[in-house]
Amino acid sequence: MGEDPQKLKKMAAAAYDYENDPRWADYWSNVLVPAHMVSNSDVINHYKRKFYQRYIDPDLIVEPMSTSSSSQSTPPSATSSSRSSPSRNGQAYTQNSGTGSTNRTSGTSATAGSNPTPLRWERKTIHFSVNAWVFVIAMLAVIPLVPRSISQRAYRLSFLGTVCSSLFSLYLQYGKPRAWNLQALQIYLQSIVGTKDFIYLIYSISFVTSHLCLKFALIPILCQALEHIAKFLRRNFSQSTLYRKYMEEACVWVESNTTTLNILTSHAEIALGFLLIISLLSRQRNVLQTFMYWQVLKLMYQAPVTATYHRSVWAKIGRTVTPFIHRYAPALNTPLAAVQRWWFR
Repeated sequence: MGEDPQKLKKMAAAAYDYENDPRWADYWSNVLVPAHMVSNSDVINHYKRKFYQRYIDPDLIVEPMSTSSSSQSTPPSATSSSRSSPSRNGQAYTQNSGTGSTNRTSGTSATAGSNPTPLRWERKTIHFSVNAWVFVIAMLAVIPLVPRSISQRAYRLSFLGTVCSSLFSLYLQYGKPRAWNLQALQIYLQSIVGTKDFIYLIYSISFVTSHLCLKFALIPILCQALEHIAKFLRRNFSQSTLYRKYMEEACVWVESNTTTLNILTSHAEIALGFLLIISLLSRQRNVLQTFMYWQVLKLMYQAPVTATYHRSVWAKIGRTVTPFIHRYAPALNTPLAAVQRWWFR
């Protein structure tokens, strides 16, 4: 008899090169995993198999994650408390050896064990609600028929909502710094600086604090919010009749076209950089915002979650523009070389 097909599929999933697949970095950055479980190899391998099932081989069967992996990744505080609890329980049993106290103790522990799931669900729901609010407000800002005062207010609220959403997502995935000193903050920032949430946090701050009103800047915000909404609805409301009737087709399209949305987003982000440079010639120029935004673009070029799409766009721009510069404006070669040295530094 031949070898088990599922075993072969699992071996193929384990051997797959996830690091060179840009979809994996994007997928992993959007997985909500508690901070103390992020470095757990069993958790990472489980989500790698889920990624492989979703994008490479839908026939792969991914088994539920065993409870042993989560128990191994229990924080030290929980471990120490569990070690100290037997002595306290022993004293309690010595004082109250009746069966009633035993039942109460077991009932309390069962209740405590069932609390994290509703809490986790509530956090995901809050994150979804913020993203849904951002999407609705951003759509209100781009509709031409909306009065200008309402549109401009919705424009700023969209970025403010994205700031809140990004901060909350970073908190869910990475928690908060272990201490509020310079060294701990530096370590914490190094762990989040390449994530999509941190990038869009800085992106949104650069626009929410500016007096410029560039509706074009809402395209990345809309795409990101739409992606979060579709993922949440598919994972949590797939059995709902309302979802199946009205939203399933749209959510499936969004999840199957994340690459297209990311390409659209990268084009919009780079175009915004050039729009800000052009705005320096107007009365509404903002040198600080332009410099800050180009730093964000530089980060997007280097961060794994966005690098693939941005490098593709920049390569296309280079292939188009470079021949014209060499032919009609060779004097620009020197300043462009200086800019490239700063960009790749």
